[in-house]
Amino acid sequence: MGGTRRRPAQSTVTGSRAAGHRGARRAAPRGRRIDYPRADRAGVRRWLPSWRQVLASSLLGVGAVAAAVGYAYATTTIPDPNPSMLLQNNVYYWSDGSVLATEGSVNRENVSLAQVPAAVQGDFIAAENASFYTDPGIDPQGIARAVAHMAEGGSVQSGSTITQQFVKNTYLDQSQTLSRKFRELLISVKIGASMSKQQILQGYLNTCYFGRQANGVQAAARVYYGVPVEKLDVSQGAFLAAAVNEPSLFQHADSDPRARAQARARWSWVLDRMVDTGRLTRAQRARYAAAGFPEPRKWAPGAAFTGQAGYLAQLARAYVQQHDPDVTDSSLSRGGYQIHTTFDRGKTAELARAVAGVRAQRLDPRHRAADRDVQVGAASVDPATGRILAVYGGPGYGKGHYADNADTSGVPVGSTFKPVVLASALQNGAVLKPGASPAPITPASRFDGDDGIRIKDQQGAYVTDDKDPTGLLHQHNDTPQHWGYISLRKAMEQSVNTPYVQLGEDVGYAGVARTAKALGLRSESLAAPSAGFYIGTSTPSAIRMAGAYATFAASGMQSTPYSVTRVTHDGAVLPGFRAPTPVRALPSAVADNVTDVLRGVIARGTGTKAQALGRTAAGKTGTTDDYRSAWFVGYTRQLATSVVLFKEDATHPQLQSLVGVGGLQKVFGGDIPTEIWTRYMRGALAGVPDLPFPDPESLGHGSDEPGVPSASPSPSPTARPGKPGRHATATAAPGPGAPTARPKCHGKRCR
Repeated sequence: MGGTRRRPAQSTVTGSRAAGHRGARRAAPRGRRIDYPRADRAGVRRWLPSWRQVLASSLLGVGAVAAAVGYAYATTTIPDPNPSMLLQNNVYYWSDGSVLATEGSVNRENVSLAQVPAAVQGDFIAAENASFYTDPGIDPQGIARAVAHMAEGGSVQSGSTITQQFVKNTYLDQSQTLSRKFRELLISVKIGASMSKQQILQGYLNTCYFGRQANGVQAAARVYYGVPVEKLDVSQGAFLAAAVNEPSLFQHADSDPRARAQARARWSWVLDRMVDTGRLTRAQRARYAAAGFPEPRKWAPGAAFTGQAGYLAQLARAYVQQHDPDVTDSSLSRGGYQIHTTFDRGKTAELARAVAGVRAQRLDPRHRAADRDVQVGAASVDPATGRILAVYGGPGYGKGHYADNADTSGVPVGSTFKPVVLASALQNGAVLKPGASPAPITPASRFDGDDGIRIKDQQGAYVTDDKDPTGLLHQHNDTPQHWGYISLRKAMEQSVNTPYVQLGEDVGYAGVARTAKALGLRSESLAAPSAGFYIGTSTPSAIRMAGAYATFAASGMQSTPYSVTRVTHDGAVLPGFRAPTPVRALPSAVADNVTDVLRGVIARGTGTKAQALGRTAAGKTGTTDDYRSAWFVGYTRQLATSVVLFKEDATHPQLQSLVGVGGLQKVFGGDIPTEIWTRYMRGALAGVPDLPFPDPESLGHGSDEPGVPSASPSPSPTARPGKPGRHATATAAPGPGAPTARPKCHGKRCR
């Protein structure tokens, strides 16, 4: 023991206590399996998980998701295909519950994949799913791209493979829900593992919807090109592959310029994809390009749509699809829908009779060339509800006319737009002097009605016209008559353009456009800012014009025109088809004053032929530059109706002049359109009481245009040289043969 040295006891105790203290900092409190919040950290760091905890949580989450997906995959079974025997017609009903039309007899002829040329198969694969033969039935990259695109605010993209589309068409419905999409993915993987690629592609080609009521590639080959699928070439196959994306548009590629342009662009893209995927050489691609776009044959829809039934069903179908995104072309092609419409059977027949009667009386296309290709469109709306009661869309599908003239949006409305300008001025006032606040306007407000005057904007600058030799716009009326300063009421009655062009500039484009939209006119139908905008260069449909005037009839309450009251599918009522709620578009005093002015158009203005109706009514005529369209829009308390006359060759869709139609040198809205309107309204309102319009409330004192004499004399038949005020002296009317370079509808004939 003599050489052994021992540590002091105190030192041992101290070291033991220190070690114990350090151990206490690291250890979690007893009873806690997970050290969170972390006991050995203070402040914010207590709540920050360690890397071990993060890793463990991530692995646990991934494992849970994998387990859930695995369980879902294991428990998902491939359902039985949707049986063909369940496919039904769609039935459309009149407002009285009787059958209007049926559609949807399934046009399908299944073929084997061997019947489809390999090159045509390649068209679909290149366009829809280039990785079809190598993917497992889904394309994760495609799904990721679609999700990323939508996250960035882009349009919805499906990211669907051919297998997924086959599964959706064959085994599932068309609903756009996450659960349905997830089930589609799982079934697609199972289908990809249990069926050959050839079987899947064959099923896909037999279940695609191509438009024109064609289900499957065989039916599509026949309705678009009149050949069996075996005879299709690569170029025709490229068109059909393109049609799958937008069948409702591409089915009109034979007649609609917009549809043809989009079809041509998509067809070219499919051929480019064929080159990109190695299915065509560039030389082959060039040969198809040189041969040109494979024009589809003319489409003749089923004979079930006779008379006006085709146009009515087309309107109702479009309305249903706009209000329920789950109702697609493909689901409608499967049938099973019962669509109850607002269309009145009696009024629709009455409107068709009125058109036929006036045409027979006034037009003679067999002996007068000018009477050929004359088109009529008309629509009738209930002012109280917005229900579309009747339309005249054309001579009928059975006569090869498929475009709905009542729902067209390419015919300028002319002076039937002037009441919109007046309503906006009565409601908002007009800036009559630069920098001044809007002054009140009433129907008695006076403006310069002379022909050829110059127009000023709200800043006091003359409106320019690069087609006029002077560089300035000289606004013209239909005749060179010198009206002098006349009231807006008088200008409306006689359809004098110059007061309403100046009034429109004083109110401003934004104000007038806002009123137009409040009345129910669609933004896309309104013309760009110009002087002509105020006298009718916009192109609303006959339906929308009837709806706008219905707002005047309803003392300013606007009801959006609608065509469907109820939809059921396989017995279940679909939501979303309640009648639109009327909204206040104009103060009643404004609407009723416009009506009072428009009563004068019939009583002593350009619409006097409507007096033959024999009841209280209001309305406005409209005729556009070069007589390319003629309108009459009028109403009673119970019914608002618009009628448009125009001329267009179906093979060359471009408006032609109406000069010479009916043997007339000038065709105005107060002539043939007013006759049709009057004949229809007389029959449609037979037995209905003649209700007066509300007495218009006084709008107080209105302002005149600057320069109006305090005691304005009666209009003189001669010019008044050197008139004071905002306008220069009116230019003389051009003599015979003199050039009249003016912007469209800036000229004389916007009555």
